[in-house]
Amino acid sequence: MKIIVAFSRLVRWPNLVFIALTQVLFEYCIFQKVYRGTAVYEGEQKQFLFIVIASLLIAAAGYIINDYFDLNIDQVNRPGKVVVNLIINRRWVIFWHMFLSLLGFFFTGLALPLTEYWHLVLANLVSIILLWFYSTNFKKQLLIGNIVISLLTAWVILIVYFSKYPLHISKLLAIDRNEIRLFRFTVLYACFAFVISLIREVIKDMEDVEGDRKYGCRTMPIIWGMNASKVFVAVWLIVLVAALIILQLYAVPFGWWYSIAYCVLLIIVPLLWILMKLFRANSPKEFHVLSIAVKLVMFTGILSMIFFRFYL
Repeated sequence: MKIIVAFSRLVRWPNLVFIALTQVLFEYCIFQKVYRGTAVYEGEQKQFLFIVIASLLIAAAGYIINDYFDLNIDQVNRPGKVVVNLIINRRWVIFWHMFLSLLGFFFTGLALPLTEYWHLVLANLVSIILLWFYSTNFKKQLLIGNIVISLLTAWVILIVYFSKYPLHISKLLAIDRNEIRLFRFTVLYACFAFVISLIREVIKDMEDVEGDRKYGCRTMPIIWGMNASKVFVAVWLIVLVAALIILQLYAVPFGWWYSIAYCVLLIIVPLLWILMKLFRANSPKEFHVLSIAVKLVMFTGILSMIFFRFYL
């Protein structure tokens, strides 16, 4: 039982649930409503299921390898949460990373035949490679690691969108109204996922600055300092809030009042609270609270897809 609990912590099971929820909501609340539940291509449900499984396996493998290479840093930043070498042997950690990565790539191939989706299969392979290099090198560098993780967060949504359209020139040229609508929703949520993830990654760097500095990392708080890092996060928070307010003004003529109220109360207001608390935060505990708050906003932001099940 102890091993099972440790393994679930190693693969960050709440994050895996979040990934699956994001893709399920995009599929059933946006894609199927845009197309009114009509099958767009044969085997779409099977394809979607395999994409979700592949995404979960690749993400789990990424979390595992991150903990493997972060062992020394985590012993400083999160001594009570270390699993590698204390509960699960390092060799088994590497085995599970390799096994889940290969299994994720296998399910990618099942979901996306190479003849039509070779670019997406290649993209998932690149994701696996990026997660490895993120853990070994990128996360220790200024902004590179933050951007990589933010792009991969957006990719959770983008891969579902791109899987709907094979890479055929004739298909790409014959764009209809539904495809344009789906593209707009995809860009909206992918951009939200990218920005909110970037904000959280930098806040996490501020939280972990002690252990990162001890082991030679060159993250933003270490290179630019805490104040500059706070300004960076604040700018993105303001950009995100401004974009969300503009979107709510766009929704007013449609009478989407429940959606507007939800967005204001559970996304915009919490973001403003985070912005207010950001410059007062100084301790790892305070940054941890902000990190959790940002994660909750990610959750409420993704849940907003539910409204499109009723409005589209």
